[in-house]
Amino acid sequence: MKKNITPIEINNKNFLKFGDIISTNGLKPIGINNGYAKRYDNIANLDTKNDNGETTISIFSAIKRTFPMKIDMMEKHPLGSQAFIPMKETTFIVLVAPQGDKPDLNKIESFVIPKGLGVNYNPGTWHFPLISTENMNFLVVDRKGPGNNLVIEELDKEEIILNF
Repeated sequence: MKKNITPIEINNKNFLKFGDIISTNGLKPIGINNGYAKRYDNIANLDTKNDNGETTISIFSAIKRTFPMKIDMMEKHPLGSQAFIPMKETTFIVLVAPQGDKPDLNKIESFVIPKGLGVNYNPGTWHFPLISTENMNFLVVDRKGPGNNLVIEELDKEEIILNF
């Protein structure tokens, strides 16, 4: 299979089947800390409890990707969601495919995540690892615990190219 993919801008409708957009846009905050802070609740649906899992927070130090880039694998986390939140305002890219035993290469989609947003993948969503447009850190919220929560599908026989 030969396929060229160009990411499109993400929105709630086109990303819904893959997970959540992490954003405060359109949400009404709760005033806290005597008015010195605002709290935005329920911005992502974390799901980490399968097979006695727990929620963990990590920092991924991402290295800038160059484009066009070859997509040589995809991964999924069947037991838990996984959220990526940039630690400074940046644009990044996600490449995803619907849940299933293997990634459906005819249904691969890619999205540009604009500054100020993050994403949370539903459990079992196929995705390429973090695609950062600059060297930087991401706060990652995902599952730790027993069970096999990482499935990798090698795509080295395919010619899938991500353009940006």
